[in-house]
Amino acid sequence: MPASSEALTYPIPRTCPYSPPDSYAELRREQPVRRVPTLAGGSVWLVSRHEDVRAVLSDPRMSSDRRKPGFPRLVPGQSDLIFSSKPSMIGMDGREHSAARRAVLGEFTVRRINALRPRVQEIVDEAIDAMLAAGGPVDLVRMLSLPVPSLVICELLGVPYADHEFFQQRSGRIISRATPGAEREEAFFELRAYLSDLVADKVRAPGDDLLGRQVAKQRAEGEVDQEALVSLAFLLLVAGHETTANMISLGSLALLDDSARWAEIAADPAKTPGAVEEMLRFFSIVDNATARTATEDVEIGGVVIGEGDGVIAMGYSANHDPEVFDRPGDLDFSRAARQHVAFGFGAHQCLGQNLARVELQIVFDTLVRRIPDLRLAVGFDDIRFKEESAIYGIHELMVTW
Repeated sequence: MPASSEALTYPIPRTCPYSPPDSYAELRREQPVRRVPTLAGGSVWLVSRHEDVRAVLSDPRMSSDRRKPGFPRLVPGQSDLIFSSKPSMIGMDGREHSAARRAVLGEFTVRRINALRPRVQEIVDEAIDAMLAAGGPVDLVRMLSLPVPSLVICELLGVPYADHEFFQQRSGRIISRATPGAEREEAFFELRAYLSDLVADKVRAPGDDLLGRQVAKQRAEGEVDQEALVSLAFLLLVAGHETTANMISLGSLALLDDSARWAEIAADPAKTPGAVEEMLRFFSIVDNATARTATEDVEIGGVVIGEGDGVIAMGYSANHDPEVFDRPGDLDFSRAARQHVAFGFGAHQCLGQNLARVELQIVFDTLVRRIPDLRLAVGFDDIRFKEESAIYGIHELMVTW
């Protein structure tokens, strides 16, 4: 049945890690801008073509303010959590967003992130040392995918890594659509309380880390806004480890599942940056974070989206648009994939994209160099994917050598 007449509800579950749902191609072809109900109640406009997705994400009339009544709610109780605390920059518009982003932009420049490369390499080597010492089979998610970005973001922010299990468990519950509302709320407030105490410690004794530098900067300009810093820490901590961790898992699977891909990276590490861009495009692990609300009537793709209506700019669909990417269903490391929208587009494009790229490049290069005979220890059908999560990934990836 074509998407134009099929009863769609958003989010649309993934059934295969190597291809989007069939309805995405049908939407692009037949109804690239279409209104559908959501699982949480209400409705939302789905925008599925690459050109239209970029138009939504770059249009100042499309608000990122999650407090607006029409902003897409994808899980029950989401509104209560949104209104319980100050917004972070991901939920700001215009000058407010620009000021918040400008305050931390210097922490994520290419030059600043490249200076972190030696430390990221150390962290990756230490994780692989632990894998080798444990002996296979081991869970790559637990021993590599999670610890690398978690330790990197902890050191960057000034969060004690000893607490990583606490914040990983809570962030996992928050982003899972399968988490009951009461548990999600509990996890949210427990993580906020933890970060509130952490920020209070930074205010008393700022260290040489991102949060400490923000405290010093705000103090020099006037008063320290502790609640705003908690929201910033929440955003960077969750986004800084969940997204990269799941890309490490999926990228590793892609390499292990096809020996030609593994050999390509092993033979020429200069291809790794391009391979990373292609993996980001291909998997597009965050599909529904690019939500907006129209602040006035806006025409997108020939369709008028009404003032106050919620919109989902479908990054996963856009990244598989054949009008932009030839043979989009092929994972092709030679592809020039930098037009992808895996990091979003426009003013809200992911602040940490330079850090994510460096982590992914170092992880994959180090894996193929140090464990050349790494292989899956289970069959593909035994791998459990995070179909219930707002950030797609793998629960456990058993490997050996």
